[in-house]
Amino acid sequence: MNADSLLRQPRWQGEALGQPLPASPHAVSVALPRWQDVVGYEEKRPEVMSRLQGGYPRFVIHPLVAELAQRVASDQPCLPFPSGRCAELCVAFIARQGGGPTTIHEHNGIWAVATAASGQAALRAFWQHTGLIVSTRHAEAVLAGQNGRPNAESASGLRQRLARLYHCAEDDVFLQPTGMAAQFAALRAVLARTPGRATAQLGFPYVDTLKLQQKLGYDGILLHRLDSMADDLRALLAQQPLAGCFCEIPGNPLLGSADVRQITPILRPRRVPLIVDDVVATPVNVDLAPFADLIATSLTKYPAGNCEVMGGALICNPRSPLHAELKALLRAQHEDLLWDADAAMLEARIRTFPHRMMRHNENGQFIAERLRRHPAIERVWYPKWEFRDAYEAVRKPQGGWGALVTFLPRHAETTAPRIYDRLEVCKGPSLGTVFTLACPFTLLAHYTELDWAESCGVSRHLIRLSVGLEDPEELWQRLERALAGLE
Repeated sequence: MNADSLLRQPRWQGEALGQPLPASPHAVSVALPRWQDVVGYEEKRPEVMSRLQGGYPRFVIHPLVAELAQRVASDQPCLPFPSGRCAELCVAFIARQGGGPTTIHEHNGIWAVATAASGQAALRAFWQHTGLIVSTRHAEAVLAGQNGRPNAESASGLRQRLARLYHCAEDDVFLQPTGMAAQFAALRAVLARTPGRATAQLGFPYVDTLKLQQKLGYDGILLHRLDSMADDLRALLAQQPLAGCFCEIPGNPLLGSADVRQITPILRPRRVPLIVDDVVATPVNVDLAPFADLIATSLTKYPAGNCEVMGGALICNPRSPLHAELKALLRAQHEDLLWDADAAMLEARIRTFPHRMMRHNENGQFIAERLRRHPAIERVWYPKWEFRDAYEAVRKPQGGWGALVTFLPRHAETTAPRIYDRLEVCKGPSLGTVFTLACPFTLLAHYTELDWAESCGVSRHLIRLSVGLEDPEELWQRLERALAGLE
């Protein structure tokens, strides 16, 4: 059952727990069909963890990757990395975390880091936060005795297509193995430019974007209030210099946008780079060139759409006054780590991405407006309404508001789990899939810090929908059945 099949036959009931979404050895999502399954996943309950056949690759070590690690070091915590430099960065991180002894093993073109039990948490944290992972296709190839990249044509074709989307040169596009690796590349560049300085996160962040700055930078300072962002940023800069600022347009899961019309004029005179994550909006919908210095994106999401390939890109914006300086730093640190088979799939998928994204826009707006009118719903978050002016400032003339919709039902403490369990759509991590994918986002991303998330205005009872390409009326009927009787 491929991704397109899940439009018509979603895996939404309890028996689907742990099945890959889609049914592929390279799937990047996994079915968590009930609220209790998500709680069990977060609490690592055996009855849930024993059912998992996969998961999002930065969070769940895939069986192919685990087998590769086992071949290298069967008696120690071990993970493979796509280059010796990545492995060295991991070893340095484990040492900073006080994690104990480490060794690097080269094996058939990958470099595995083995450590003691005391270093396992740091090893897994580096893998998760940096996104410098060995993909499932890469692991599969190494296990089969292959250790090279057959050609670079796919990567070049992918860069060319991204360059057209971002209106930049092909060599302004730095391909990465994941979207988080693109964020890490940006962080390393701005820290190399001004060592020892903290960075700031503008707006409530995707979980690993902030963790990356806090754990692998000098400090990551969160300014989460979009309504006072400019004043808060000025106050922070008056206290200390910054190496860079990170933001998402729009944010995830509340889908408000930092107002770059206000932020960029504050940062440019101080020569502080602004790194913008456009994963939710995509370059089909927004033009960040007048404001961003670097643009980080995940190709795993909407550009691929099929939920079975990982990849990312960091765009060095040619219109930035820091372009030459940042590009030189990125070139100095860059390695071609996107596995060729992954690049080939991404290059093929991105050809239909602009057309698919326009359909996502239509369906997302349709579902958001229907939910907003439903009596069982207390609130809906969608870029068309959340800090609308900030999003409109970067929206392209023919661009839309995307397909990510977050909602809070009335009496959410009791109704949210019931609605989630009854949703006749696939349920699990990730977004941007051609099939609709739901999750209780706050539980999934912030389970160990729910009180903190709620202090930032992010309820633990939210349900996030990544609206797919199903017939919108038929999809709405499915949603309406889940909401029935809860008015």
